[in-house]
Amino acid sequence: MSKTVLTIAAGKPLYINLAVNLARSFYWWHPGTEITFKIVTDRPDLIPEDIALKSKINIIQPGELGGGFSPKLQLDKLADEGQTLFIDSDCLIFGNLDFMFDRFKNHDVSVLGGYITKGDWFGDIGAICKQFGVPHLPKFNGGIYYLEKGPMATAVYTAARELEKRYDEIGFVRLRNRPNDEVLMALAMQLHGQTPVADDGTIMSDPQACQGGYKIDVIKGKRWLVNPPPPNPLHQDWYPFQQVSPVIVHFLAYYTEHFPYLREVYRLKKAAGNNNLNRINYLQALFTIEYPIRLRDAVKNTLRPVFKLLFGTRGVKKSARA
Repeated sequence: MSKTVLTIAAGKPLYINLAVNLARSFYWWHPGTEITFKIVTDRPDLIPEDIALKSKINIIQPGELGGGFSPKLQLDKLADEGQTLFIDSDCLIFGNLDFMFDRFKNHDVSVLGGYITKGDWFGDIGAICKQFGVPHLPKFNGGIYYLEKGPMATAVYTAARELEKRYDEIGFVRLRNRPNDEVLMALAMQLHGQTPVADDGTIMSDPQACQGGYKIDVIKGKRWLVNPPPPNPLHQDWYPFQQVSPVIVHFLAYYTEHFPYLREVYRLKKAAGNNNLNRINYLQALFTIEYPIRLRDAVKNTLRPVFKLLFGTRGVKKSARA
């Protein structure tokens, strides 16, 4: 059965750049691979030659897949035959992904996670389960989706698109004023008997779930993320692990602006240029990316109380992804 890693790079140039970074991390860990890396994009002109020559490029028209998170509800239409692993463009890969295709194999549609029966997850889950007569919903991070192209995948994604039309009526809460793909896919999967693969911390995690700190080295495949134990105020009680080393790290929100991500992206770009990666490049990454950002953040943190005293609380900066 053929294997494809799929990502979507549409809209702002930011998303194309993120997808290129993801692709470079994929090719670093999959030299000579039989896995196809597929990029769905409306800006093929922004994809550099080192990625365009090796990848399958699916060109779409601007806005063709919808806005916000809606493109991820179209994966059944974008997937090739066989096994498809969708990965969000704001991820990096730290090892070989073959084991993931083995783990997900024979699931028509799946995600990485568990179940939620009540509480808040972009809506009152207990009320929504009662409304649809289901015992629970899969709960997961939509940074990855798995599907095997066929009638069941088509049925699940068609249901998710229909549910999106009733998003507010159902009682779901919007994310950045947009329908959230995760809860729509969760409900569509549950209605069609599709199950998640249990999260054991080896596949994907993110710094929001692990706020105790993280360290990464994409070239060597070294990574760890920490969710400190209670009573640490940074502990996330909904996340079941204290330290993880996942093969995929999801740099949600502003984490793609942090120096660990930017430093590793710089090194991947150097590695892609005829494997032009050496100790000098690493030092350049430290002195031109990591250390200036560390200094900037230290100065901001030191002066923040004074600024707040003089000028009051500053409004939240608009995200570049908005």
